Amino acid sequence: MAVKLLFEGLGLGFLLYLVCAIGIRHGAVGMVHLYSEAVQTRTVKLGLTSSDEIRKRSLLFKGLCVPGYLIYVLVCVYGINGAKGFFQGFWQMLVILSIMNLIDRFLIDGYWVGHTKAWDIPGTEDLKPYIGATDKKRKWIMGTAGMAFISAALSGIMCLIIR
Repeated sequence: MAVKLLFEGLGLGFLLYLVCAIGIRHGAVGMVHLYSEAVQTRTVKLGLTSSDEIRKRSLLFKGLCVPGYLIYVLVCVYGINGAKGFFQGFWQMLVILSIMNLIDRFLIDGYWVGHTKAWDIPGTEDLKPYIGATDKKRKWIMGTAGMAFISAALSGIMCLIIR
């Protein structure tokens, strides 16, 4: 089961990577909604995008990707792995989501955004690092506690549905 969960977590991390790669395929401005308010304001001021476009991309990301990730986890845990009850669902979802969180923190935020030029937006270089210490702390806390909360909530909902 552990190996299966590892691969399911890696699969979810790969989906996150794909979403990011598609989002920046025409430049990092395509994912500027993930950047700080200062970077977003600067890109609008530079004429690289508009506030409406940032809002639209943010809603698209939240409206398609987040539910997609949750559906992926539910299919893996309850459909493929056949979890029964709260605890089985909770720990399996927590493992999968935590693996994705580690991929996001270390590979995407830490390496890809922090050490390559793929996420650079011309005219905002003075606002680097794009993910500062405060943002990193917030992401670690929200990623860790958030994954546990999401796992518990989804598992609770599934217990009510699958009686």
